Amino acid sequence: MSDLQKVSLSHANKNISGTVVLTGSKSESNRALIIQALSQGSVSVANLSEAADTVTMGEALAIASDSNATGNRTKIDIGPAGTAMRFLTSFLSLSAGSFELTGSARMQERPIKLLVDALHTIGATISYAAKEGYPPLHIDGPFEQTATKVSIPGDISSQYISSLLLIAAALPKGLNLQIEGELTSKPYVSMTLDMLRESGIEYQWNEQTISIPAQSFGTATLYVEPDWSAASYWYAMVALAKEGSLFLPGLKKNSLQGDIAIANIMTHFGVHTTFEEGGITLQKGTLTGDPVFLDLKECPDLAQTIVVIAAALRIPTTFTGLETLKIKETDRIAALQNEIGKFGCKLHEDKEIYTLDTEGYFVPQELVIATYEDHRMAMAFAPLALHFPLVTVEEPAVVNKSYPDFWQHLQDQQFNLVS
Repeated sequence: MSDLQKVSLSHANKNISGTVVLTGSKSESNRALIIQALSQGSVSVANLSEAADTVTMGEALAIASDSNATGNRTKIDIGPAGTAMRFLTSFLSLSAGSFELTGSARMQERPIKLLVDALHTIGATISYAAKEGYPPLHIDGPFEQTATKVSIPGDISSQYISSLLLIAAALPKGLNLQIEGELTSKPYVSMTLDMLRESGIEYQWNEQTISIPAQSFGTATLYVEPDWSAASYWYAMVALAKEGSLFLPGLKKNSLQGDIAIANIMTHFGVHTTFEEGGITLQKGTLTGDPVFLDLKECPDLAQTIVVIAAALRIPTTFTGLETLKIKETDRIAALQNEIGKFGCKLHEDKEIYTLDTEGYFVPQELVIATYEDHRMAMAFAPLALHFPLVTVEEPAVVNKSYPDFWQHLQDQQFNLVS
């Protein structure tokens, strides 16, 4: 799929069944790699994700470890990997060497000033190579810690907070992190802290303050659970199929991943989850058609999947908690509005409340979806091949960012793919 400009999807009988084995969680994997590097080998990682973002993170950490403090600036290009950009900004500030951390054209449009300002507060040496507040960054490490307290807004990106928490124990004086205002995507911060604890790091979280003293990592193996974000696309397929029953091995009821919220959310769209020994079973049920209200501030990566399902099934749905979507791989709100408009639906925005309007819904003979260099756009819209006669997805290789086996798994489920 790497060189294809588009792929056209159809499904003969519109039924889904069997087993799909998902890759490890990208979110857990990227945190685990940073922890492993900071632990200097005492922490190992099992079931690492095969996602391109995780491969990129691993390669960047390898480059950093091979660099030196001679003054020659080492360039690290993470492409479109947003998590890598945020996590490496903090990690490299503690690493011996001089670095230029850069990324794709879109990455250079994604703000990082809040994280850089927070790192400046504790003494980090970071400057902007081009535009103030945006990558590329020039980072010189390690720095001499000048403060132990830092404040950061909680409603912009939880990755800024996780980036600081990951390095906190390795700071000579530890860190007290004050979260200002409401915390968006709280489960991702909890995931970071849980993985640190699994690695022997103790912390305290009292109201808006997280405190991590300076300490050494223990000996541990971090097992990466399969990816609930990837699972969400299979929930979509069961929802849109005529008949659907699917087993996803390895997913757990006590998951660290916030996107486990999909299990509860999808009850509104006729999909029921049974947690079993060794995984989960998804079963298509009946739709009530009742209006749905969803606050997705703790699981914004599910938004595209759910908006598409709700639009296709014509379920009256209202959303909040979507503001962070505007600074992702693309402006995901605008992208969703454009693409669901191709089958007559609208997503109205009114002061951070988003209302789905399906009054103009129609069935196109061929639905052609632009992906905006965004992996989640491709995977959120592909399941519509179970609902419409033909769906064409442009730039299919974007899925490599988080789920490289996606198209193969669709073929295994009897989707017909034509390039």
